[in-house]
Amino acid sequence: MPELTIALTKGSLLAPSLELLRRANIRFPELERGSRKLIFESEDGKYRAILTRATDNPTYVEYGAADLGISGKDVIIEEGKQVFELVDLGIGKCKMVLAFPEERIRQIDEEGFSSLVIATKYPRIAREFFRKKNVQVDIIKLYGSVELAPLVGLSDGIVDIVSTGRTLRENGLKVYEDILDISARLIGNVVSRRTKYKILRDFEERIREVVNGA
Repeated sequence: MPELTIALTKGSLLAPSLELLRRANIRFPELERGSRKLIFESEDGKYRAILTRATDNPTYVEYGAADLGISGKDVIIEEGKQVFELVDLGIGKCKMVLAFPEERIRQIDEEGFSSLVIATKYPRIAREFFRKKNVQVDIIKLYGSVELAPLVGLSDGIVDIVSTGRTLRENGLKVYEDILDISARLIGNVVSRRTKYKILRDFEERIREVVNGA
């Protein structure tokens, strides 16, 4: 019976997560081979991995379906689940930014702004950002390519994640302000922290040693 269950995120974060675990001598052979299963046991039988959608990862951890999870800081903040952060893993690095079409930036630089319409996949983060700036904002939540919204007049600008900035540039958008530095974090279940303290602590230390290059 596995001692700990770890929720891993599908998509771009999966490969670096598996590499980090491999460096900590935690292997999931079936998962590494690209199996389409959703539950996997580690080579040594001590751990179980479950594959989740990115936005669902903290939920599985909060409700105890997983003792631990690897989730982006953006998702942790946006979902607002009751989990605790253990380690900044230093993978999946990117930024959350406020961006506008270049001509809108020129207008803002000249006139400023008192209210905005912003399209985003991250309404909680966007709303809190503008609240601190005392800017009135209408938030439009989108699930697809938010870069389209200001180009067709749906919004003034966007709040979104960027890594290289290429998509913004190709669509005539420009970063106006950085909001948040993002990386993946090892998160934990509150109850597991008490009931599985030693096992969880040992796992955390193994991961921390890898991250710190020990």
